[in-house]
Amino acid sequence: MLRSLLLRASTRRRFSLAIPPSLSLRRCSSRPSGFANGTFVEQLEDANAAPPPSAKISVDRSGLYNVSEHSHEPSSDSELVKHLKSIIKFRGGPISVAEYMEEVLTNPKAGFYINRDVFGAEGDFITSPEVSQMFGEMMGVWAMCLWEQMGQPSRVNLVELGPGRGTLVADLLRGTSKFKHFTGSLHVHMVECSPTLQKLQYQALKCQNKNDTGGNAAENIVSTIAGTPVSWHATLEQVPTGSPTIIIAHEFYDALPVHQFQRASHGWCEKMVDITENSMFRFVLSPHPTPSTLYLMKRCKWAENEEIAKLEQIEVCPKAMDLTRAIADRIGSDGGGALIIDYGLNGIVSDSLQAIRKHKFVDILDNPGTADLSAYVDFPAIRHSAEEASENVCVHGPITQSQLLGSLGINFRVEALMENCTDEQAESLRTGYWRLVGDGEAPFWEGPEDQVPIGMGTRYLAMAIVNKNQGVPIPFQ
Repeated sequence: MLRSLLLRASTRRRFSLAIPPSLSLRRCSSRPSGFANGTFVEQLEDANAAPPPSAKISVDRSGLYNVSEHSHEPSSDSELVKHLKSIIKFRGGPISVAEYMEEVLTNPKAGFYINRDVFGAEGDFITSPEVSQMFGEMMGVWAMCLWEQMGQPSRVNLVELGPGRGTLVADLLRGTSKFKHFTGSLHVHMVECSPTLQKLQYQALKCQNKNDTGGNAAENIVSTIAGTPVSWHATLEQVPTGSPTIIIAHEFYDALPVHQFQRASHGWCEKMVDITENSMFRFVLSPHPTPSTLYLMKRCKWAENEEIAKLEQIEVCPKAMDLTRAIADRIGSDGGGALIIDYGLNGIVSDSLQAIRKHKFVDILDNPGTADLSAYVDFPAIRHSAEEASENVCVHGPITQSQLLGSLGINFRVEALMENCTDEQAESLRTGYWRLVGDGEAPFWEGPEDQVPIGMGTRYLAMAIVNKNQGVPIPFQ
């Protein structure tokens, strides 16, 4: 996922050239078509004199770069904005919304997720694990129930996709730490591409290196919460196969890049991101079919004609389809299951892509890299992708997050926690509980109106993919 399309070299270093002084270095004012503005070519011109071949001269490139007659107005664009514009200029045309979204979120130098902590009240958005410890504890209940249905294997890969701060797995391990047989079977695998978030996850899991001087230090990391080994990977493919696997994907699918299509007079056209003459981002429609049209055709094949006829726009997520196929293949061959929780629809998704900065919605094209981009998850597409990938898996759901957490026992858990807590802690528990399972504004709230807790219980859906031999997972019976 992480990639750099253009490499920039420094233009201000000094160097020595072992060339004859009869050759002069100049900046070429002309450039071939297709090169970005500002590109310059260094050329050597032959003078008439014939100097000694061993003579050396020192050339200060910064003088060439800052020649007054070629200077430009200083740009206020961020590095990511410059990078996006350079891609569009280099290709001579627009890029897909999916590529724009992927660069904005995971560009290795300036992506939204890469170099900062974006979660929590001080970040740009709050996820369920950050709302209350009860969410991670309920995930522990689900994982342990699935482990029992699997026959209590002695070795299990516990994988979280996009672990954020690591709060979910930390609460999961803490809540199940008394069940030594279960936690002793686990090897935790965190699939995370952000170095900044990896460090936060390391701290949240209270990790340390085992006292082992041999081998790779990265292979000897253990969470002291439950004595569980922990590993980090950039992709799911890097997680070892061969052992039963429990996968949790909470608010991961919604950040996968989507392609957007709009109905036009001559059929479906993909929406693209281009730049105007005054160098501003804008949306345009592709006049020709694009490679992602194949995924659009596949998605439409899974839908009813009546459903498609009512839509003017459609979103498809090829990476979600491909990821689901990889998950289903792994579970079908190795055993285990996956729990996917996200906000989305039990139907085809239209125009849902949104940008959030500091807990407020902003324009998608405004100052890319400073806001989170996400889109509704297409749960039927997940179902069909899994079922087509492996005949050895079953897909269950979706059900609402409220139904999921309620069946796993969150009501009993909140009552137990409130028996021994202060008034302030009780208020925090009520607020967190409502946000996880409630619907709309909390009826008990007496604080400022702009801080009223909003329930996510019905906005978020849950779906499970499990090996057929394990039966129906709790609570999808």
